[in-house]
Formats: sequence, structure tokens, C-alpha cells
Amino acid sequence: METQGRASIRFTLNGQRHELSRDDVESRLADVAPDAIRKHAVMVNGSWFPVIQAFEVATGIPRSEFMSNTARRHLAALGYEIAGDVEPRTAPPVVHSAVTPAAAASPRDPDEPAELAGEWHTEANVQASLVTALAADGWRILSVANTATKEHGIDVIASRDGQTVGIEVKGFPSRGYADPARANEVKRTSPSTQAGHWYSQAVLAAMRLRGKEPGWRSVIALPDFPRYRALCAETAGSLAAAHIEVWWVDRAGTVHRP
Repeated sequence: METQGRASIRFTLNGQRHELSRDDVESRLADVAPDAIRKHAVMVNGSWFPVIQAFEVATGIPRSEFMSNTARRHLAALGYEIAGDVEPRTAPPVVHSAVTPAAAASPRDPDEPAELAGEWHTEANVQASLVTALAADGWRILSVANTATKEHGIDVIASRDGQTVGIEVKGFPSRGYADPARANEVKRTSPSTQAGHWYSQAVLAAMRLRGKEPGWRSVIALPDFPRYRALCAETAGSLAAAHIEVWWVDRAGTVHRP
């Protein structure tokens, strides 16, 4: 089953503006045989395709120029059903509820850089899981910011049943750098300390949204880590008074909302 979404989207990738519609996706994949699915899949025209293949064929952008979470985010915004950690071809994809130590040690998805593939809690991956979950739950995705370019503005805007929600998304800091040139370096700031800074930034952004759009629901979406849980508990009263919600995204990509 394909979910609700926009008929078309516009986005910028590698400095180039693109427009993609559901008609484009479905017509360009109509006579294409699905490749073997490694990790993430999208349902188009009644068939499961690897998201990398589907996005490449639909847009004409070579897969070397984008990552899996980019494809997931934009296809989900169009309303397509996305599933992860799947079995190839023979059955509908099944999303696993957890990642075991053995699975974590398995070879990485070749479609993603090593750090992104190994860390589910990057901002891009949290945002992709969030957009997928919202689209599957009947939300219309109005806007999705490009985290790779640190695009300014609200990270995700969605609407359903006359409600609009603006969501500030944060990842959880890693110990290393995403920049390949610094891959062997360890950050001087501990992840726990940096998470505190990121949490403060998210709260400020959510408060600003409350002032700018008082009729919207203001939400912070965070990967489910004890550090963030503790910070949320410390500020729960203030967040409630400001009518700011916190949603949690777990390792399996499930979004937990109050």
C-alpha cells in the first residue's frame, strides 16, 4: 500500500535544483526490473525496489552523487512506502525491531559511507526515519530540509487533519568526524557534552517556532539515547509549559510520539 504524500517535490542536490513527481517515478520505473534489495526498499507500482535504484532511475541522478537516506527522504515525501533491513524480492520487506551485535558487525551497506551506515543516529538518518513514519501514518510532508548542506529553516513540516507540525531534528554526536580527511581523528568534545549543546539548540529552535507559528505543533525529534532522555526529563516542565513535544526515534527507525 502506498501512503499519502505530495504529488511533486522540489529539492536541491549537490547545488542543482530538481523537481520530481509521483508520475515521474511510476512511469520511469514501469518497465524496470527491481535489483536485489540490500537494505532499504520502496514500493512503486506494486513492486519493491531498492531505494537507491528507484531514486536513480526516477531522477536520472547517478547513485554515486547521493546517499540512501536522501533517496528515502524524498521518496517518502512523495508518499511511497519505505521499509528497511529487508529480504530480497520474494516477500514484502520486514522491518527488524532491533539490531543485534552480530548484525552491527556485518559488512556495511555499500550504498552508504562507513560512518552513516554504521551509525543509525545521524541527523540525516533520524530525519529519514521520521519522514518515512509520518508519511506512513497519513501525514502530508510539506517541507524537508537538506541536512547534508545544513539548510536553514524547519527540518520537517507536515500536515494532517487540519494540523500542521514543525519538527526540529537532531542526531546524536559520534566520536569521530564525518569528513573523510579527518576519519582517523577523535573529537576533543565528548559526545555527551556535545549532545547537551545540540539539545539546547533544538529547544531554542522549537521555542522560536512557537513564537513564529503559534497555531502549529512544535516538536523536537531525537534519537533515543539515555543522555537525551535525561535532558528531556530535566526540562519536561518547561517544555510542557511552552507546548513543545519531544518525539523519539529508535534504532529500528520507529517513531515514538506522546
